[in-house]
Amino acid sequence: MNPLVKGLTTIAIATAICPCVNAQQTPVEPQAELKPAPKRPSLSEEFSKQLQIFQTKGEAVPEGFVVDRGLLAYSFALSSEFDRGLAALGPGDRWLDIGAGQGQAILDYYGERFDAMHPQGREQRGKKAQAVGISIGDRRTEAWHQTAAKLDKNQIQYFAGKPLREYSREVLGRFQLISDVIGGFSYTEYLSQFMQKVLDLLTVNGSFHSLLMDVHYEKIANRPYYPGAAYRTEIVNARGEEVKLCSWLKQISCVEVMCEAKTDWAPPIEVYQVRKVCDDITVPPLSLVHFEAGTPPERRYRLGDALPAKPAK
Repeated sequence: MNPLVKGLTTIAIATAICPCVNAQQTPVEPQAELKPAPKRPSLSEEFSKQLQIFQTKGEAVPEGFVVDRGLLAYSFALSSEFDRGLAALGPGDRWLDIGAGQGQAILDYYGERFDAMHPQGREQRGKKAQAVGISIGDRRTEAWHQTAAKLDKNQIQYFAGKPLREYSREVLGRFQLISDVIGGFSYTEYLSQFMQKVLDLLTVNGSFHSLLMDVHYEKIANRPYYPGAAYRTEIVNARGEEVKLCSWLKQISCVEVMCEAKTDWAPPIEVYQVRKVCDDITVPPLSLVHFEAGTPPERRYRLGDALPAKPAK
């Protein structure tokens, strides 16, 4: 065979067997470097962010952090028993407002409009109850100082600079009525200690009125308000099972608890009235396992005492 033909034949056979002989090879791209997952902020970092929110003023105050909420907003948000209870207080009684902000609710209580809206029992109220406001930051306005100057000494008081748990009963005294509208009850990292302090400050038959946004209702089926997010406040037991907020409150000794779902709010809220019926208070302990700063923050707690294991089926 002609050597040239023999060579072409050999190349043709090789090409048929392995088409890659004459094909242009595609360069292999290097694998992308795997990046580690972003580090989740620590609890201390989230606490620091939350403190920054507390310290904001003026236009820097973030959306949802309300400091000028008036008494009418309290009446709409809380149980109707709060409004009746406040109107029934007399000169010898005391009211504590936690998370008072500018103290507008207290100023409204001493205004003429409150008496006009609550004519029944006006004479019994007389000079009205002593009112005390607590806030992390001092947000009192000139209106507060002017009202305080017109009233008897210490008729209204304002404490700021530290959380409720750091005040003693000797400093604050005891109260027939305590309110908290998106205050410490919604923001504290130490929920069980917070409730222990509140109940320690209440007199027997006194009531604590508060609410939480976006929680799992006691009786009505609902989901977290924000898609893909958790409830703003959650509790699980030692087995990781959910404990609803209302159920946890009802585990506290020496109290009567009423919980009310308000589904027409956005985000929806659950309203609480906790009435103290004796002094032997025990609050089931909670430990914080998750906290994400916000207005209010996202919190997750674990019920401290281990529960007995489920019986085998």
